[in-house]
Amino acid sequence: MGSIVGAGLISHAPVIMFPERMRIEANGGRDFTLATGLNRLRKDVFECSGHDLVLVIDSHWTTTTEFVVKSHGKRAGIFTSSEMPTALHQIPYDIPGDPEIAHTICAEAGREGSWAAAVNDPYLPIQYATLNLWTYLGQPETAWVSISVCQTATTADYLKLGRIIMQAVKKLDRRVMLIASGGLSHIFRPLSQLRSHMNGNPDNIVTAKARAADEQRIAWLTAGHHKSVIQAMPEFLAFEPEARFGHYLMLAGALGGENCRIPGERFSDYESGIGTGQIHLWFNTKEVRSA
Repeated sequence: MGSIVGAGLISHAPVIMFPERMRIEANGGRDFTLATGLNRLRKDVFECSGHDLVLVIDSHWTTTTEFVVKSHGKRAGIFTSSEMPTALHQIPYDIPGDPEIAHTICAEAGREGSWAAAVNDPYLPIQYATLNLWTYLGQPETAWVSISVCQTATTADYLKLGRIIMQAVKKLDRRVMLIASGGLSHIFRPLSQLRSHMNGNPDNIVTAKARAADEQRIAWLTAGHHKSVIQAMPEFLAFEPEARFGHYLMLAGALGGENCRIPGERFSDYESGIGTGQIHLWFNTKEVRSA
């Protein structure tokens, strides 16, 4: 029986891909903990977990009529971001896949009355919400499989797909790391202000109310109160969380939804990404086998 051996709400903020010198300069003389925290996560968790598969819920990969799971045997190439080509350009990647888990998730979705498709089209783009984290946390022989967020999905749909992911994992002999790649509140500073608000200090979050909403959810998650986060989703949507917080909700669904009591360990400070809320939280699942 397969298991989820770790799970995390992890930021993919583009600043983590800047050279260290540029990060320190942008952050007023010290590095972003979003970057140093990923190095610590790799050393303390990923290098000693014995996992053989990473499932990434990619908040930058937005689909419309269904969830989509990448089912390629391998993805390799060179990536330049269409969103930020001056910051994220010509990044090489060579990532093994796992078609079996992709097809198993989609088969489970069909049985459960959800909509998901396994796609191995060689022209399907890769997103930096996957690639940035693979750059820090990936290992040459370990498969990474990306899962989209569906923009027409509701909170209930996201939680259901998370349960489906867990059911699929249990059917296969896999030790899985589950990553919800994305941030919290996601309202950017206006262009005219961006260059003067590059610092990660949370004072640069776009509004005090957005910061307070993020900090409340961080407090809930570090205490293991996933039920509070889920039940307060209508209020949080007012602060435009990234991908309607679908990446986190799918992770929560896989770990038990409102019944999940796993506390999150901080692997970074709460930092601003040009106005948006960012943090790394890791949930030690102790090999969760049921949801």
